[in-house]
Amino acid sequence: MLKDITLGQFFPGDSVVHRLDPRTKLVLTFIYIVALFTARSYFSYALMMAVLITSILLSEISLKAILKSIKPLLFIIIFTFLLNIFLTSGKPVFEFWIFRISLEGIVQAVTMVIRLLMLIIGTFLLTYTTSPIALTDGLERLMNPLKKLRVPVHELSMMMSIALRFIPTLIEETDKIMSAQKARGADFETGNLIRRAKAMLPILVPLFISAFRRADELAVAMESRCYHGGEGRTRMKQLKLKRQDAVALCSAAVVLAGVILLAAFGL
Repeated sequence: MLKDITLGQFFPGDSVVHRLDPRTKLVLTFIYIVALFTARSYFSYALMMAVLITSILLSEISLKAILKSIKPLLFIIIFTFLLNIFLTSGKPVFEFWIFRISLEGIVQAVTMVIRLLMLIIGTFLLTYTTSPIALTDGLERLMNPLKKLRVPVHELSMMMSIALRFIPTLIEETDKIMSAQKARGADFETGNLIRRAKAMLPILVPLFISAFRRADELAVAMESRCYHGGEGRTRMKQLKLKRQDAVALCSAAVVLAGVILLAAFGL
């Protein structure tokens, strides 16, 4: 299960999406999220689904990687479905003991699951097609106006980038610790939920020690290379918006306007 978590991973490539400016991809992701939560009708969701499928095809990310990103979140998806199907009021179509399922609940549950799946896949495409360094540069450039308010923009961008970068590393470290403890007779798969939770506790201590050790090594490495924040630093690769970025942003604006109009007219 741990190996199926692909959050924070970057898949190198030369697709249209890979070549977009990281600032463009961040803005596109924000517009996508806004449009997705603005969608209210079947037409709106069909439009957003078409946008998502087109983005996946243009990114050239394999379907296997997309499905792997969903697998670790199945519990949250199922929980969201059950929560909406049982707690949404309406005319009941099925009743058993304290459980009541209505047609409105079914529609609401399916809608929320579809929205959640589209949100997960759409946002994961950002890290799949953008390297951590490019993501840091894009975030810093977008938040540049906040420097006037004395916000440590570079440090915030660096922290977010490092956090994303070390998610796969920590997952790999956790898998190694679990494999080592299984070889010594530890059991993580049998028993009730409380017993499994207690079995996971011995993993946390070595994992935290490893995480702090890696953080200390990273800090020493950055200091030895005279890292002192964003002031006065230059970049080897300068970010420049191109024609394809303008086309992507205009297309996103058209999609957002279309979703808003559909929601306004109730279509």
